[in-house]
Amino acid sequence: MFLIIGYVIVLAASLGTYAVHGSLAALWVPTEYIAIVGLMTGGFVAGNGGKAIKSTVGALPTVFKGSRYNKAFYVDVLSLMYELLSKVRKEGLMSIEGDIENAESSPIFSKYPNFMGDHHAVEFLTDYLRMMVGGNLNAFEIENLMDMEIETHHHEAHGPAHVMSKVADSVPAFGIVVAVMGVVNVMGSVGEPPAVLGKMIGGALVGTFLGILVSYGFVAPIAGQLEQKVDEGGKIYECMKVVLLASMNGYAPQVAIEFGRKVLFSTDRPSFTELEEEVKSRKG
Repeated sequence: MFLIIGYVIVLAASLGTYAVHGSLAALWVPTEYIAIVGLMTGGFVAGNGGKAIKSTVGALPTVFKGSRYNKAFYVDVLSLMYELLSKVRKEGLMSIEGDIENAESSPIFSKYPNFMGDHHAVEFLTDYLRMMVGGNLNAFEIENLMDMEIETHHHEAHGPAHVMSKVADSVPAFGIVVAVMGVVNVMGSVGEPPAVLGKMIGGALVGTFLGILVSYGFVAPIAGQLEQKVDEGGKIYECMKVVLLASMNGYAPQVAIEFGRKVLFSTDRPSFTELEEEVKSRKG
């Protein structure tokens, strides 16, 4: 939503102010637009492998959607973990084996559809709970493994943002290429009247204008949005990590989820009272 609003502001500030003293028709040079889009697409394809292209194309629609990682989502996550850890504390680790082996049909997991919609987070949580149930790993070993997995996830998730950032950096240069081609065309028409040459030179300069506008006004904001999405999406793993480690170190479920609450961004973090009341109401 904010991306669209930003695009409108960019167009209003550039084309709107130009229209006050110039003709927008002078900016309509179809071949320049086609060349810029073609060069940008070609550079994107040439500079990336199949995996990077697929992940970037798949990530682009997310910039037009709001973030699912809000206060309500984290309340669900912490409430879910409280229920699981409470069951473990009362009935032992083996009591949650059925829940983690088939989370979709688990009576505990099914109460939290928002969390179940994030299959990566569900897999992260169930994998480490499974290791706690079936393995003899200590908290230090689990923490090291979690850190490596989170680092790998962040590196992979940042791929589309890096790709779009590189595309944004290249577009102004493509604009110069298009402008130079236009100037070369003008040089071959030096015998034409000044009015004709002026129109041709103006058309050539449209390439530079387009390259800079598309780069900083349209592509770079997408890269920024993708990077923010990754940062928002990575916090859930840190939250689950500290809750599980706190539980492994012997803290009660209520205290363990407080560890998780503390690592959340201030804008998404429920207060202690809000979380406590929500946990009590769901427990009841």
